[in-house]
Amino acid sequence: MLIVHVFVQVAPGREEEFRLATLANARESVKEPGIARFDVVQQADDPARFVLVEAYRTDDAPAAHKETAHYKTWRETVEPWMAVPRSSVKYREIHPDAADW
Repeated sequence: MLIVHVFVQVAPGREEEFRLATLANARESVKEPGIARFDVVQQADDPARFVLVEAYRTDDAPAAHKETAHYKTWRETVEPWMAVPRSSVKYREIHPDAADW
C-alpha cells in the first residue's frame, strides 16, 4: 500500500472553507476503488495547517485520483487559499503480518 501525506498551510481566515472543501473531496475520494483511506487532520496548535493522509491500494491509484472531477474541483477551489504550495511525502506500508516484521 502507498500512503501519501500531503502538507497544507492555508492563509489566515481560510481554515474553515478549506476544511469543508477538503472533507467534501475526501468523502468522494473514499468511493474510488484505488483508495483505501483518506483522512483529513488539522494541527491542534496551528489550525491553518492540515495533513491529508491518503492510502492507495496500488501505485497507479494516485494518478487515477488526480483525474477525477472531485479532485480537480478541490484543487481549483483550494489552491488560491494556500499560504505556501502544498507538499507531500510518500510512504510504504509495513504490515505487521509481513514475514520480516
